[in-house]
Amino acid sequence: MTFRCAAESVLRDEDVAGTATHVRTWLLLEHVGPWGSEALLDARLPEGLGGALTERARTHRAKVLLIRRFSSKPDGPGLRVFAAYADPVAPRLESGTLADPREVLDLDLAALREGGSSGLAAYDGSLFCVCTNGRHDACCAERGRPVAQALDRAHPEETWEVSHIGGDRFAANLVVLPHGLYYGRLDVPSSLAVAGAHLAGELDLDHLRGRSSWPMPVQAAEIHLRRELGATRVDDVVLRERVLDGDFTSASFSVAGGTYAVVVRTIRDQRTAARLTCKAVRDNPVPRHEVIKVVRRS
Repeated sequence: MTFRCAAESVLRDEDVAGTATHVRTWLLLEHVGPWGSEALLDARLPEGLGGALTERARTHRAKVLLIRRFSSKPDGPGLRVFAAYADPVAPRLESGTLADPREVLDLDLAALREGGSSGLAAYDGSLFCVCTNGRHDACCAERGRPVAQALDRAHPEETWEVSHIGGDRFAANLVVLPHGLYYGRLDVPSSLAVAGAHLAGELDLDHLRGRSSWPMPVQAAEIHLRRELGATRVDDVVLRERVLDGDFTSASFSVAGGTYAVVVRTIRDQRTAARLTCKAVRDNPVPRHEVIKVVRRS
């Protein structure tokens, strides 16, 4: 039987909570493909652009993605580009059209991180970004493409296929920008439910992997607290403080006038090691975030 990392993750009963990539700055450039396994370096971009974007991602601690419509046809004249900052309180999204893909290097990601503009126009809307790059991982295409197709039919303006967002074993994966909300283990019905809920200001806690604004243990703490309190509005929970002490993370949240402290222990046990991607040749530990206690402080 052909190994598939997403199926094995389900068999391990691996919790999706607390598994979102920790990143706040996002840059998305339209490129209809093909993308290749390492999209920025393998795609047919102008010479040197992929390397320059890779360096820019490193410098600004950004996630740079290639995007395309499900039809794999250009969205219109020029190339669409988006820049997002997943601020946990005031997320921002900007958009524009480029005549030449190399113009993307003129965008000011440092200014975006500091609360300013990248040089693009403010964009009042959300993006549903579905990972579908089968060259990177088979599960992303096999599980992601049906989801991308369904979302494209229901929400054509918001929906884009993207090159890689991390966590292949949780395919189908979706990131909602500018909030940086990661969702995993989606199928067609659940993806449509997630999209509809988000447009109504709600979260789907069963599939939420985490908010990319925060480190993974804080993501796990937030989701656990939301589940316990039934807090499903996007802005219901506000992080006030986080303290890291070895394998333990203490996160303090404000919810509906109250303050709660959640303590999480992160466990990396070699005995639970597994192949985490379809291409993996060796086992790696599966991090697990265990909630130790929840205390209401006020």
